[in-house]
Amino acid sequence: MIRIFGIDLSLHPLFIMIMLLSVFTGQFLELLTLFTIVFIHELGHVAAALLAGITVRSVQLLPFGGVAVMEDHGRLTAAREIGIALAGPLQNAVMIGLALAVGQAGAGNPEFISYFIHANAMIALFNLLPVLPLDGGKVLQAAFSLLFPYYFTLLWSGRISIAASLLVIGYALAPLAAGGGAGLNLLLIGAFLLYSNLTDHRNLPYRFMAFLMNREVQYERHLLSGKDATPIVAFTAKPLEAILRLFKRNQYHFIEVVNSEGRIVAVLPEQRLISSYFGI
Repeated sequence: MIRIFGIDLSLHPLFIMIMLLSVFTGQFLELLTLFTIVFIHELGHVAAALLAGITVRSVQLLPFGGVAVMEDHGRLTAAREIGIALAGPLQNAVMIGLALAVGQAGAGNPEFISYFIHANAMIALFNLLPVLPLDGGKVLQAAFSLLFPYYFTLLWSGRISIAASLLVIGYALAPLAAGGGAGLNLLLIGAFLLYSNLTDHRNLPYRFMAFLMNREVQYERHLLSGKDATPIVAFTAKPLEAILRLFKRNQYHFIEVVNSEGRIVAVLPEQRLISSYFGI
């Protein structure tokens, strides 16, 4: 692990395994090129996050991208998250454009340029798959959070990603049924995706609590925007946590408490419910 500008940079064990294999297979130059592409891809995410005012704690590089740990303290809106996620594949598109320009100029090794373009395209397209923690999965999750309650978004995007990870593993193992060999690279990627999503699913309660603890930022945005608050209608018997799970990411809420006769008996700001939930 090395530290660059306060950001911890490390290689995932999967990347280290592939590096060691490349030494024995004589493909170290190709791997070095892949490492450079992945590094620039992740730099795109880091640069976009820093420009959005988000703190980046660490980045771990994988053969097909990386995992960045960010601290947003509630300031990472859905739009910003989508922009940060797309900044990685954008770097791949830029590198493809530069490689094509070099090739058109008649410079460089045509074989290497072809490999460079192909590797960039594969990394960009793979990362755009709608599966967490890939960039496409983050874009989809952020887009869904604009339409659905945040808890629902976390829960179902995680479940869908777990199912997709199992499909990747199944696809990698499918040749075994026909007497062939399993796709080792795809199997390792599927296993990593499954492990990441299972871990993320277990951490869902903590992610949701962090979302609630940072809602003050949403209140500030609400005051500055001058828009009306989004009402949530809840019966008096409805559990507190069930009401909190209806909160949406980019909206501020007032809760209209309704009795058994359908009459509004109280209108509470969301901070009141959050304070009660945490016992403040």
